[in-house]
Amino acid sequence: MRVYLDHNAGAPLRASVREAMLPFLGPAANPSSAHREGARARAAVEMARAEVAALIGAVPAEIVFTSGATEANNLALRGALPATSQGMRGGVVTMAIEHASVLETVRALADDGTPLAIVPVDAEGRIDAAQVLDACGADTALATIGLANGEVGSVAPVAEVAAALRRRGVLVHTDAAQAAGRLPLDVRALGVDLLSLSAHKLGGPAGVGALWVRAGVRLRPQLCGGPQERGRRAGTENVAGIVGFGAAARCARTERAAAASAMERLTERLWQGLCARVDGVSRNGPTGEPRLPNTLNVSFVGCAGESLLLLLDLAGIAVSLGSACAAGAAEPSHVLEAMGRDRERARHGVRFSLGPETTATEIDAVLAVLPGLVTQVRAGAAA
Repeated sequence: MRVYLDHNAGAPLRASVREAMLPFLGPAANPSSAHREGARARAAVEMARAEVAALIGAVPAEIVFTSGATEANNLALRGALPATSQGMRGGVVTMAIEHASVLETVRALADDGTPLAIVPVDAEGRIDAAQVLDACGADTALATIGLANGEVGSVAPVAEVAAALRRRGVLVHTDAAQAAGRLPLDVRALGVDLLSLSAHKLGGPAGVGALWVRAGVRLRPQLCGGPQERGRRAGTENVAGIVGFGAAARCARTERAAAASAMERLTERLWQGLCARVDGVSRNGPTGEPRLPNTLNVSFVGCAGESLLLLLDLAGIAVSLGSACAAGAAEPSHVLEAMGRDRERARHGVRFSLGPETTATEIDAVLAVLPGLVTQVRAGAAA
């Protein structure tokens, strides 16, 4: 039996989502075509758009389908950032633990002359709303603050930031890819202007996402060549993927509360089990609410994370280091480093991320083998 605890990287495709996609996986008509087949594809896309909008309390016309949250983040940051009267872009404010698709984009903008401020986080990965507001100067045009961090599970005070910045005329974008299906989501309550989503975090297919754009926010398309998505994102729509996204969004909306409660209980079961069975374990991330209900990032003293990951995989358990890998060697997590962890601990944090179908039996199976594997890695390091 394989135990899959890497849902923050990508959730397995739900059976109901696969079933919804099947009719559109064969030869599919272009939804921009005027014939009957095209109309059928268009109707399917618009039905999915309504489901995605319902997940976040939005209007369907405000949803722009993309190839994923990475494209949605790029479209938001590059497309909504207004230019000054001198032709220069206004400044951007973000936080140090954002996803790479945000951090690398704002740094690229900075290389082109965009003023950039990166706000630090505390030891639990939390950001202080007051620090974000202090970082916003007269030239700030946009703040991008991720709603929930997928490595350590911290939740940012996005609504508080957005309310204050709206009075200053600053646009607010949030990457909600990790929050969707795990936290309550309502774009009106959040008060943001743009919000990014990903289908495959919800048990939908990979390769499709969405950007919600509040009515009235100007968005310059980054892909040109067609009128699709109301002129905001050119290219023939991925009908099967979008249909799958809609089906996954519907499941996430109807099951979220119960699933979040169950995942929270199991995450706590895992944490308490580790504390009881393994010496020298520490939690990376929030110790209290708010936090993602499904995410546990831990470090084991004297235990190399990549070695433990390998042994867990051989034992049939899929987890993540929560950091990028380059040339076969795990790089330190920029999230853990931003939280003040030393380079060694930042390199070896292990992330367990649960899903709606994770069971207590699976958690207990992890707890049965993990202490021995930690001992094995420590012994190898001491040899």
